[in-house]
Amino acid sequence: MTKRLRVAVVGYGSGGQATALLLSRDGHDVQVFERVAQPGPVGAGFLLQPVGLRVLWELGLLDAALAHGVRIGRLFGETAAGRPVMDMRYAELDPVLFGLGLQRGAMFQLLDAAWQSGRRLHAGSAIASVDAEAGRLIDGGGNVHAGFDLIVVADGSASSLRGQIAPAVLDRPYPWGAQWCLVDQAQWPWADELRQRYVAARRMAGMLPVGTRPDDPVPKMSFFWSLPSAAMEAVGDAPERWRDALKAVWPEAAERLAATAVPHGLAPARYRDAMHRRWHRGRAVLLGDAAHAMSPQLGQGVNMALLDALALRDALRVCGKVPEALAAYQAGRRSHLGVYHFWSRWLTPLFQSDRRVAPALRDALFHPLSRLPGGRGQMLRVLTGTRCGWWGTVALPAAFLDRLATEVRRPVELHAGA
Repeated sequence: MTKRLRVAVVGYGSGGQATALLLSRDGHDVQVFERVAQPGPVGAGFLLQPVGLRVLWELGLLDAALAHGVRIGRLFGETAAGRPVMDMRYAELDPVLFGLGLQRGAMFQLLDAAWQSGRRLHAGSAIASVDAEAGRLIDGGGNVHAGFDLIVVADGSASSLRGQIAPAVLDRPYPWGAQWCLVDQAQWPWADELRQRYVAARRMAGMLPVGTRPDDPVPKMSFFWSLPSAAMEAVGDAPERWRDALKAVWPEAAERLAATAVPHGLAPARYRDAMHRRWHRGRAVLLGDAAHAMSPQLGQGVNMALLDALALRDALRVCGKVPEALAAYQAGRRSHLGVYHFWSRWLTPLFQSDRRVAPALRDALFHPLSRLPGGRGQMLRVLTGTRCGWWGTVALPAAFLDRLATEVRRPVELHAGA
């Protein structure tokens, strides 16, 4: 792509931020339209996988992310009675691989600070309609923003615009969601692990060390608690019952939340399952959760959005025209994403539902099956985001792996704020 494009990005989440930064650095004229007046992070923390770390490395932000995040080497889940259900260690796939627990605020601030050259951010501008053929946007106030060669719709899982680009094959909310908050890490005994506790699929609690933010040096953990979306509003009527339910599942976690206001100190999160046969039409293209929202069971949302942004940039570099680039972008990303949609949909009822038989089988069989060489390798590939299709793998650059190897040789405590 030798032409300097006029690009509109709708949405200033991680995918929109990374897209704006990558395309601006390639010389394109980028404008971002964000509906909220004061853009900021949504949610508490997340686990950045090796594929997501690779994108930050491409952006020159990996060192800053490592300085704030916490290196995670293990994902461990057990029943409230102490029976192991899941025990996944990155080093069993490759000694240099790890996840990074990171606050959403830290990610937002790092990407926001990096996008300064040519920055044009229209905050408080909610886009109501997209004319994909003409390259035109109309906001909620009736203002027309025209003349764009490319429109990137990255307005999240609850996208109000996805149907204007292409009809969704599937677009439905999940009946279960979660409540999130940040708590001080202090002397938490599992400083480099994502820990989860389950009671069948009806109760799930998790703790993930997520480090610090540029504006807050106190190390935090991201807490999440699973519950039906319809029950979220009712928590405020019986906060002590909520605390008792958490204590029954995980007393140590309940102790950490003793000072957290319930429910006002907990952020609600609701999820969707969305699929499109086509991600683009005319000059417009879907990116991130707007294109492929899925359950959070695999924890891949931010990682996939970052990969989308990088793939779009690369397609624009290789292809001579926008339609060719959008087709190449979709083909490349769909070949990677298909298996994640499949496993996400299959796993969700095992961890968030009222079912009884399937979770009981999970408790009995999931851990033993994960110890088998073939099954374990597949699970670790899916976990790290490096599975492409059913049997392929995502190649990570050698220089990036060398940087991770350097990091592995450093003590974890440096990243846990100790």
